[in-house]
Amino acid sequence: MTQETLAAIADRYGTPTYVYDLDQIRAQYTKFASAFDWPKLKVCYAMKANYNRDVLATLKDMGSGIDAVSPGDIAMAQALGFDTKDVIYTANNITDAEMHEIAATGVLMNIGSLSRLERYAKAYPGTRVCLRINPDVVDGAHDKIKTGGDLTKFGILTEDVDKVTAIVHSAGLKVVGLHEHTGSGLQKADSVLRAMRRIMEIATRENFPDLEFLDFGGGFKVDYMPEEAPINIEKMGREITDLFRQFCSAYGRELGLWFEPGKYLTARAGSLLVLVNTIKQNRGRTICGTDSGFPQLIRPMFYDAWHRIDNISNPGGAPGVYDICGNICETGDLFAAERTMPEIREGDLLAIRDAGAYCYAMGGTYNLRPMPAEVVMEQNTFRLSRKRLTPADLVALILKESGSVNGQQDLTALDGRPDAA
Repeated sequence: MTQETLAAIADRYGTPTYVYDLDQIRAQYTKFASAFDWPKLKVCYAMKANYNRDVLATLKDMGSGIDAVSPGDIAMAQALGFDTKDVIYTANNITDAEMHEIAATGVLMNIGSLSRLERYAKAYPGTRVCLRINPDVVDGAHDKIKTGGDLTKFGILTEDVDKVTAIVHSAGLKVVGLHEHTGSGLQKADSVLRAMRRIMEIATRENFPDLEFLDFGGGFKVDYMPEEAPINIEKMGREITDLFRQFCSAYGRELGLWFEPGKYLTARAGSLLVLVNTIKQNRGRTICGTDSGFPQLIRPMFYDAWHRIDNISNPGGAPGVYDICGNICETGDLFAAERTMPEIREGDLLAIRDAGAYCYAMGGTYNLRPMPAEVVMEQNTFRLSRKRLTPADLVALILKESGSVNGQQDLTALDGRPDAA
Protein backbone atom coordinates (compact mmCIF):
# COMPACT_ATOMS: atom_id res chain seq x y z
CA MET A 1 0.00 0.00 0.00
CA THR A 2 1.69 3.16 -1.17
CA GLN A 3 1.55 6.38 0.78
CA GLU A 4 -0.33 8.00 -2.09
CA THR A 5 -3.00 5.30 -2.03
CA LEU A 6 -3.43 5.52 1.74
CA ALA A 7 -3.74 9.29 1.51
CA ALA A 8 -6.40 8.89 -1.18
CA ILE A 9 -8.31 6.41 0.99
CA ALA A 10 -8.23 8.76 3.96
CA ASP A 11 -9.39 11.62 1.75
CA ARG A 12 -12.29 9.55 0.40
CA TYR A 13 -13.43 7.72 3.54
CA GLY A 14 -12.08 9.82 6.40
CA THR A 15 -10.32 8.57 9.51
CA PRO A 16 -9.97 6.39 11.45
CA THR A 17 -10.13 3.73 8.75
CA TYR A 18 -8.74 0.21 8.47
CA VAL A 19 -7.28 -0.80 5.11
CA TYR A 20 -6.60 -4.43 4.06
CA ASP A 21 -4.55 -5.50 1.04
CA LEU A 22 -6.29 -8.62 -0.31
CA ASP A 23 -3.52 -9.33 -2.82
CA GLN A 24 -1.02 -9.48 0.03
CA ILE A 25 -3.25 -11.93 1.89
CA ARG A 26 -3.38 -14.15 -1.20
CA ALA A 27 0.39 -14.08 -1.49
CA GLN A 28 0.86 -14.89 2.19
CA TYR A 29 -1.59 -17.80 2.01
CA THR A 30 0.26 -19.20 -1.01
CA LYS A 31 3.61 -18.83 0.76
CA PHE A 32 2.30 -20.66 3.82
CA ALA A 33 0.56 -23.51 2.00
CA SER A 34 3.52 -24.02 -0.34
CA ALA A 35 5.85 -24.58 2.60
CA PHE A 36 4.27 -27.96 3.39
CA ASP A 37 4.78 -30.69 0.82
CA TRP A 38 1.93 -32.88 2.01
CA PRO A 39 -1.00 -34.16 -0.09
CA LYS A 40 -3.51 -33.89 2.75
CA LEU A 41 -2.62 -30.41 3.95
CA LYS A 42 -5.53 -28.38 5.33
CA VAL A 43 -5.33 -24.72 6.29
CA CYS A 44 -8.14 -23.50 8.55
CA TYR A 45 -7.88 -19.75 8.95
CA ALA A 46 -8.32 -18.57 12.56
CA MET A 47 -11.07 -16.11 11.83
CA LYS A 48 -10.90 -14.61 15.31
CA ALA A 49 -7.87 -12.71 13.93
CA ASN A 50 -9.94 -10.80 11.37
CA TYR A 51 -13.53 -11.51 10.41
CA ASN A 52 -13.86 -8.90 7.67
CA ARG A 53 -16.14 -10.41 5.02
CA ASP A 54 -13.83 -9.59 2.10
CA VAL A 55 -10.84 -11.06 3.92
CA LEU A 56 -12.81 -14.24 4.60
CA ALA A 57 -14.11 -14.45 1.03
CA THR A 58 -10.57 -14.06 -0.29
CA LEU A 59 -9.27 -16.88 1.89
CA LYS A 60 -12.22 -19.07 0.93
CA ASP A 61 -11.34 -18.57 -2.74
CA MET A 62 -7.77 -19.65 -1.91
CA GLY A 63 -9.08 -22.95 -0.51
CA SER A 64 -8.90 -22.14 3.18
CA GLY A 65 -11.16 -23.63 5.81
CA ILE A 66 -12.13 -21.95 9.09
CA ASP A 67 -11.01 -22.34 12.68
CA ALA A 68 -14.07 -21.15 14.61
CA VAL A 69 -14.28 -20.41 18.33
CA SER A 70 -17.85 -19.11 18.74
CA PRO A 71 -21.34 -19.62 17.33
CA GLY A 72 -20.91 -16.22 15.66
CA ASP A 73 -17.82 -17.47 13.85
CA ILE A 74 -19.79 -20.41 12.49
CA ALA A 75 -22.73 -18.23 11.48
CA MET A 76 -20.36 -15.95 9.57
CA ALA A 77 -18.63 -18.89 7.88
CA GLN A 78 -21.98 -20.36 6.86
CA ALA A 79 -23.22 -17.01 5.54
CA LEU A 80 -20.13 -16.74 3.33
CA GLY A 81 -20.54 -20.25 1.94
CA PHE A 82 -17.80 -22.20 3.72
CA ASP A 83 -18.51 -25.91 3.59
CA THR A 84 -19.29 -27.46 6.98
CA LYS A 85 -16.56 -30.06 6.50
CA ASP A 86 -14.02 -27.24 6.17
CA VAL A 87 -14.85 -25.74 9.59
CA ILE A 88 -13.56 -26.91 12.97
CA TYR A 89 -14.99 -25.56 16.21
CA THR A 90 -12.73 -25.29 19.25
CA ALA A 91 -14.82 -25.34 22.41
CA ASN A 92 -13.59 -23.05 25.20
CA ASN A 93 -15.54 -23.23 28.46
CA ILE A 94 -18.83 -23.47 26.60
CA THR A 95 -22.30 -24.07 28.01
CA ASP A 96 -24.42 -27.13 27.27
CA ALA A 97 -26.69 -24.90 25.19
CA GLU A 98 -23.76 -23.81 23.03
CA MET A 99 -22.62 -27.41 22.63
CA HIS A 100 -26.06 -28.37 21.31
CA GLU A 101 -26.17 -25.31 19.05
CA ILE A 102 -22.82 -26.21 17.47
CA ALA A 103 -23.66 -29.90 17.19
CA ALA A 104 -26.79 -29.00 15.23
CA THR A 105 -24.67 -27.31 12.55
CA GLY A 106 -22.75 -30.51 11.80
CA VAL A 107 -19.40 -28.77 12.37
CA LEU A 108 -16.70 -30.95 13.91
CA MET A 109 -16.21 -30.09 17.57
CA ASN A 110 -12.74 -29.86 19.11
CA ILE A 111 -13.04 -30.53 22.84
CA GLY A 112 -10.38 -29.52 25.37
CA SER A 113 -11.62 -30.67 28.79
CA LEU A 114 -12.64 -33.97 30.36
CA SER A 115 -15.90 -32.62 31.78
CA ARG A 116 -17.02 -31.27 28.40
CA LEU A 117 -16.03 -34.54 26.74
CA GLU A 118 -18.19 -36.42 29.24
CA ARG A 119 -21.18 -34.16 28.52
CA TYR A 120 -20.65 -34.45 24.79
CA ALA A 121 -20.31 -38.24 24.97
CA LYS A 122 -23.56 -38.53 26.91
CA ALA A 123 -25.45 -36.27 24.49
CA TYR A 124 -23.93 -37.52 21.21
CA PRO A 125 -22.68 -41.10 21.54
CA GLY A 126 -21.19 -42.66 18.43
CA THR A 127 -20.34 -39.33 16.75
CA ARG A 128 -17.11 -37.92 15.38
CA VAL A 129 -15.03 -35.61 17.55
CA CYS A 130 -11.62 -33.95 17.78
CA LEU A 131 -9.70 -33.58 21.04
CA ARG A 132 -7.53 -30.64 22.05
CA ILE A 133 -4.44 -31.78 23.94
CA ASN A 134 -2.20 -29.58 26.09
CA PRO A 135 1.28 -30.32 24.70
CA ASP A 136 2.97 -28.93 27.84
CA VAL A 137 5.22 -26.81 25.63
CA VAL A 138 5.18 -23.15 26.66
CA ASP A 139 5.93 -20.49 24.06
CA GLY A 140 4.47 -17.27 22.70
CA ALA A 141 5.16 -13.57 22.33
CA HIS A 142 3.42 -12.58 25.61
CA ASP A 143 2.22 -14.37 28.76
CA LYS A 144 -1.39 -13.66 27.81
CA ILE A 145 -1.11 -15.63 24.57
CA LYS A 146 0.86 -18.68 25.71
CA THR A 147 -1.58 -21.57 25.49
CA GLY A 148 0.50 -24.57 26.62
CA GLY A 149 1.69 -25.69 30.05
CA ASP A 150 0.03 -26.20 33.41
CA LEU A 151 -0.99 -22.53 33.88
CA THR A 152 -3.26 -22.43 30.84
CA LYS A 153 -6.96 -23.17 30.58
CA PHE A 154 -6.57 -24.89 27.22
CA GLY A 155 -6.46 -28.58 26.40
CA ILE A 156 -6.50 -31.99 28.07
CA LEU A 157 -3.28 -33.01 29.81
CA THR A 158 -1.39 -35.86 28.20
CA GLU A 159 -1.41 -37.79 31.48
CA ASP A 160 -5.21 -37.94 31.25
CA VAL A 161 -5.24 -39.99 28.05
CA ASP A 162 -6.48 -43.09 29.91
CA LYS A 163 -9.47 -41.11 31.20
CA VAL A 164 -10.11 -39.82 27.67
CA THR A 165 -10.06 -43.26 26.09
CA ALA A 166 -12.39 -44.61 28.79
CA ILE A 167 -14.97 -41.91 27.98
CA VAL A 168 -14.53 -42.42 24.26
CA HIS A 169 -14.96 -46.19 24.42
CA SER A 170 -17.94 -46.06 26.76
CA ALA A 171 -19.84 -43.79 24.35
CA GLY A 172 -18.53 -45.24 21.10
CA LEU A 173 -17.12 -41.88 20.05
CA LYS A 174 -14.90 -41.75 16.98
CA VAL A 175 -11.89 -39.54 17.63
CA VAL A 176 -10.94 -38.39 14.13
CA GLY A 177 -8.46 -35.70 15.10
CA LEU A 178 -6.06 -34.53 17.78
CA HIS A 179 -5.28 -30.84 18.15
CA GLU A 180 -2.70 -28.71 19.95
CA HIS A 181 -1.80 -25.03 20.00
CA THR A 182 1.29 -23.87 21.87
CA GLY A 183 0.84 -20.11 21.70
CA SER A 184 0.70 -17.08 19.46
CA GLY A 185 3.85 -15.50 18.08
CA LEU A 186 6.02 -18.55 18.68
CA GLN A 187 9.52 -17.32 19.44
CA LYS A 188 11.40 -20.62 19.62
CA ALA A 189 11.98 -22.40 16.34
CA ASP A 190 11.66 -25.87 17.83
CA SER A 191 8.43 -25.23 19.75
CA VAL A 192 6.18 -26.55 16.99
CA LEU A 193 8.30 -29.68 16.59
CA ARG A 194 8.41 -30.37 20.34
CA ALA A 195 4.65 -29.92 20.62
CA MET A 196 4.14 -32.20 17.63
CA ARG A 197 6.22 -34.92 19.24
CA ARG A 198 4.21 -34.71 22.45
CA ILE A 199 0.96 -35.23 20.54
CA MET A 200 2.46 -38.00 18.42
CA GLU A 201 3.46 -39.87 21.57
CA ILE A 202 -0.20 -40.40 22.45
CA ALA A 203 -1.58 -40.58 18.89
CA THR A 204 -1.16 -44.33 18.63
CA ARG A 205 -3.42 -46.93 17.04
CA GLU A 206 -4.02 -48.34 20.51
CA ASN A 207 -5.27 -45.03 21.92
CA PHE A 208 -6.92 -43.53 18.83
CA PRO A 209 -7.44 -45.98 15.96
CA ASP A 210 -9.77 -43.75 13.93
CA LEU A 211 -7.58 -40.69 13.40
CA GLU A 212 -8.00 -38.81 10.13
CA PHE A 213 -5.80 -35.80 10.91
CA LEU A 214 -3.56 -34.09 13.44
CA ASP A 215 -4.07 -30.34 13.88
CA PHE A 216 -1.05 -28.36 15.07
CA GLY A 217 -2.77 -25.01 15.48
CA GLY A 218 -1.21 -21.74 14.47
CA GLY A 219 0.82 -19.08 16.23
CA PHE A 220 3.40 -18.63 13.48
CA LYS A 221 5.42 -15.54 14.30
CA VAL A 222 5.01 -12.17 12.62
CA ASP A 223 8.12 -9.97 12.90
CA TYR A 224 6.44 -6.78 14.11
CA MET A 225 9.61 -5.05 15.40
CA PRO A 226 12.43 -3.92 13.08
CA GLU A 227 15.08 -6.03 14.81
CA GLU A 228 13.00 -9.21 14.67
CA ALA A 229 13.93 -11.76 12.06
CA PRO A 230 11.04 -13.32 10.14
CA ILE A 231 10.51 -17.03 10.57
CA ASN A 232 11.83 -19.23 7.80
CA ILE A 233 8.52 -20.84 6.94
CA GLU A 234 10.06 -22.91 4.12
CA LYS A 235 12.62 -24.48 6.47
CA MET A 236 10.02 -24.97 9.20
CA GLY A 237 7.65 -26.52 6.67
CA ARG A 238 10.24 -29.07 5.57
CA GLU A 239 11.06 -30.04 9.16
CA ILE A 240 7.39 -30.34 10.11
CA THR A 241 6.55 -32.38 7.01
CA ASP A 242 9.50 -34.74 7.52
CA LEU A 243 8.46 -35.38 11.12
CA PHE A 244 4.83 -35.88 10.15
CA ARG A 245 5.81 -38.28 7.37
CA GLN A 246 7.69 -40.39 9.91
CA PHE A 247 4.68 -40.40 12.22
CA CYS A 248 2.25 -41.44 9.49
CA SER A 249 4.55 -44.31 8.52
CA ALA A 250 4.54 -45.55 12.10
CA TYR A 251 0.77 -45.01 12.47
CA GLY A 252 0.14 -47.04 9.35
CA ARG A 253 -1.65 -44.61 7.07
CA GLU A 254 -1.42 -41.10 5.66
CA LEU A 255 -3.29 -38.61 7.83
CA GLY A 256 -4.27 -35.01 7.22
CA LEU A 257 -1.84 -32.31 8.32
CA TRP A 258 -3.88 -29.37 9.60
CA PHE A 259 -2.90 -25.85 10.68
CA GLU A 260 -4.85 -22.81 11.92
CA PRO A 261 -2.85 -19.69 11.06
CA GLY A 262 -4.41 -16.32 11.78
CA LYS A 263 -2.08 -13.36 12.13
CA TYR A 264 0.53 -14.99 9.87
CA LEU A 265 -1.91 -14.66 6.97
CA THR A 266 -3.43 -11.24 7.62
CA ALA A 267 -1.40 -9.10 10.05
CA ARG A 268 0.96 -7.62 7.47
CA ALA A 269 -1.92 -6.79 5.11
CA GLY A 270 -3.63 -4.25 7.38
CA SER A 271 -3.12 -0.61 8.31
CA LEU A 272 -5.11 1.73 10.53
CA LEU A 273 -5.21 5.31 9.27
CA VAL A 274 -5.48 7.98 11.97
CA LEU A 275 -5.34 11.77 11.96
CA VAL A 276 -3.18 13.82 14.34
CA ASN A 277 -5.42 16.34 16.08
CA THR A 278 -3.28 17.67 18.92
CA ILE A 279 0.41 18.11 19.74
CA LYS A 280 1.53 19.19 23.19
CA GLN A 281 4.85 19.48 25.00
CA ASN A 282 4.93 17.91 28.45
CA ARG A 283 8.29 18.66 30.10
CA GLY A 284 10.39 17.07 27.43
CA ARG A 285 7.78 14.63 26.06
CA THR A 286 6.02 15.44 22.80
CA ILE A 287 2.51 14.01 22.90
CA CYS A 288 0.58 13.53 19.66
CA GLY A 289 -3.15 13.01 20.01
CA THR A 290 -5.03 11.14 17.27
CA ASP A 291 -8.65 10.52 16.33
CA SER A 292 -8.55 6.82 17.27
CA GLY A 293 -7.85 4.97 20.51
CA PHE A 294 -7.18 1.63 22.14
CA PRO A 295 -10.72 0.21 21.71
CA GLN A 296 -10.05 0.38 17.96
CA LEU A 297 -6.55 -1.13 18.17
CA ILE A 298 -5.94 -2.64 21.59
CA ARG A 299 -2.78 -4.70 21.04
CA PRO A 300 -0.28 -2.09 22.32
CA MET A 301 -2.23 -1.57 25.54
CA PHE A 302 -3.20 -5.22 26.00
CA TYR A 303 -0.06 -7.08 24.96
CA ASP A 304 2.58 -4.33 25.01
CA ALA A 305 2.61 -4.95 21.26
CA TRP A 306 4.79 -2.91 18.90
CA HIS A 307 3.35 -1.60 15.63
CA ARG A 308 5.33 0.27 13.01
CA ILE A 309 3.85 3.74 12.42
CA ASP A 310 4.46 5.79 9.27
CA ASN A 311 3.88 9.50 8.81
CA ILE A 312 2.09 9.51 5.48
CA SER A 313 1.89 13.29 5.32
CA ASN A 314 5.54 14.07 6.13
CA PRO A 315 7.69 10.97 5.45
CA GLY A 316 10.83 13.04 4.86
CA GLY A 317 10.53 15.24 7.94
CA ALA A 318 13.34 15.71 10.45
CA PRO A 319 13.23 12.91 13.06
CA GLY A 320 11.71 13.54 16.45
CA VAL A 321 10.61 11.49 19.44
CA TYR A 322 6.88 11.22 20.09
CA ASP A 323 4.26 9.62 22.31
CA ILE A 324 1.38 8.75 19.97
CA CYS A 325 -1.84 8.48 21.91
CA GLY A 326 -5.55 8.10 21.33
CA ASN A 327 -8.74 9.93 22.17
CA ILE A 328 -9.97 7.68 24.99
CA CYS A 329 -10.28 8.62 28.66
CA GLU A 330 -7.50 6.25 29.84
CA THR A 331 -3.85 7.06 30.58
CA GLY A 332 -2.77 3.81 28.93
CA ASP A 333 -4.35 4.85 25.63
CA LEU A 334 -1.05 4.81 23.71
CA PHE A 335 -0.17 3.42 20.31
CA ALA A 336 3.54 4.12 20.84
CA ALA A 337 5.75 5.69 23.51
CA GLU A 338 8.97 7.59 22.79
CA ARG A 339 8.85 6.57 19.14
CA THR A 340 11.40 8.15 16.79
CA MET A 341 9.62 9.29 13.63
CA PRO A 342 9.70 11.96 10.93
CA GLU A 343 8.32 15.21 12.30
CA ILE A 344 4.64 14.95 13.21
CA ARG A 345 2.43 18.00 12.84
CA GLU A 346 -1.22 18.63 13.63
CA GLY A 347 -3.26 17.47 10.64
CA ASP A 348 -0.78 14.77 9.59
CA LEU A 349 -2.05 11.36 8.50
CA LEU A 350 -0.42 8.39 10.25
CA ALA A 351 -0.60 4.72 9.23
CA ILE A 352 -0.35 2.16 12.02
CA ARG A 353 1.01 -0.86 10.19
CA ASP A 354 0.69 -4.65 10.57
CA ALA A 355 -2.86 -4.10 11.81
CA GLY A 356 -4.61 -6.87 9.88
CA ALA A 357 -4.95 -9.30 12.81
CA TYR A 358 -6.39 -8.96 16.32
CA CYS A 359 -7.02 -5.25 15.80
CA TYR A 360 -10.47 -4.48 14.41
CA ALA A 361 -11.56 -7.97 15.51
CA MET A 362 -10.81 -7.15 19.17
CA GLY A 363 -12.38 -3.71 18.94
CA GLY A 364 -15.22 -2.19 20.90
CA THR A 365 -17.15 1.02 21.42
CA TYR A 366 -15.79 2.21 24.76
CA ASN A 367 -16.54 5.92 25.30
CA LEU A 368 -19.33 5.35 22.73
CA ARG A 369 -16.97 5.91 19.82
CA PRO A 370 -18.00 3.84 16.78
CA MET A 371 -15.50 1.47 15.18
CA PRO A 372 -13.59 2.65 12.07
CA ALA A 373 -14.62 2.02 8.50
CA GLU A 374 -12.94 -0.87 6.67
CA VAL A 375 -11.57 -0.52 3.14
CA VAL A 376 -10.08 -3.30 1.00
CA MET A 377 -7.56 -3.06 -1.82
CA GLU A 378 -6.92 -5.44 -4.68
CA GLN A 379 -5.37 -5.07 -8.11
CA ASN A 380 -4.50 -1.43 -7.42
CA THR A 381 -8.08 -0.40 -6.66
CA PHE A 382 -9.83 0.16 -3.34
CA ARG A 383 -13.41 0.01 -2.16
CA LEU A 384 -15.42 0.35 1.04
CA SER A 385 -15.94 -3.00 2.73
CA ARG A 386 -17.69 -1.90 5.92
CA LYS A 387 -18.96 1.57 6.71
CA ARG A 388 -18.42 3.20 10.06
CA LEU A 389 -21.44 3.99 12.16
CA THR A 390 -21.94 7.59 13.12
CA PRO A 391 -22.36 8.35 16.84
CA ALA A 392 -26.07 8.75 16.16
CA ASP A 393 -26.22 5.33 14.48
CA LEU A 394 -24.48 3.73 17.46
CA VAL A 395 -26.74 5.37 20.03
CA ALA A 396 -29.86 4.53 18.04
CA LEU A 397 -28.73 0.90 17.80
CA ILE A 398 -28.15 0.71 21.56
CA LEU A 399 -31.50 2.26 22.35
CA LYS A 400 -33.27 -0.03 19.89
CA GLU A 401 -31.60 -3.10 21.40
CA SER A 402 -32.63 -2.00 24.89
CA GLY A 403 -36.21 -1.32 23.78
CA SER A 404 -35.92 2.34 24.69
CA VAL A 405 -36.65 4.12 21.42
CA ASN A 406 -39.19 6.51 22.91
CA GLY A 407 -37.24 9.74 23.25
CA GLN A 408 -37.90 12.81 21.16
CA GLN A 409 -34.26 13.94 20.68
CA ASP A 410 -33.05 14.28 17.10
CA LEU A 411 -30.02 11.97 17.19
CA THR A 412 -28.78 13.11 13.79
CA ALA A 413 -27.27 16.09 15.60
CA LEU A 414 -24.63 13.72 16.96
CA ASP A 415 -23.43 12.61 13.56
CA GLY A 416 -20.23 14.66 13.43
CA ARG A 417 -19.56 15.08 9.74
CA PRO A 418 -22.44 14.26 7.38
CA ASP A 419 -20.34 12.15 4.99
CA ALA A 420 -19.03 9.66 7.57
CA ALA A 421 -17.97 6.56 5.67
